[in-house]
Amino acid sequence: MSTIGIPGLILILVLALVLFGPKKLPELGRAVGHTLKEFKNATRSLTSDDEEDEDKEKAKTKELSAKTTTAATTASTSSADKTTAAAADQEAIDRERIEREVRERIERERIEKEIREKLEQERLQLEKEQHKA
Repeated sequence: MSTIGIPGLILILVLALVLFGPKKLPELGRAVGHTLKEFKNATRSLTSDDEEDEDKEKAKTKELSAKTTTAATTASTSSADKTTAAAADQEAIDRERIEREVRERIERERIEKEIREKLEQERLQLEKEQHKA
């Protein structure tokens, strides 16, 4: 599969200029630029949130393992208490993980909705401008 290359880009630019005209081309470019910028920012914030959550989860897992190790070395507690404590800790971690996943899904859906709304607004604005012309 070959790339577009310089001649292909020139052909695309000439076609865009002919189809949209010299007045609409900068507006179209700005709209596409804004859309890409919003998408890039939303993607970047999602990935940074995921990395932060993973770091927090790793820290909690280490903390839990330290607690479990400490509990195992303590001779005064019975094995039933250790099992119950470990199960409760694991349940708490699972609950937090599920809650985090739900929050991430809600945030992702909110961002997707915002992007769809902005795209729709830009599309409507372009249609209005085309009808004026």
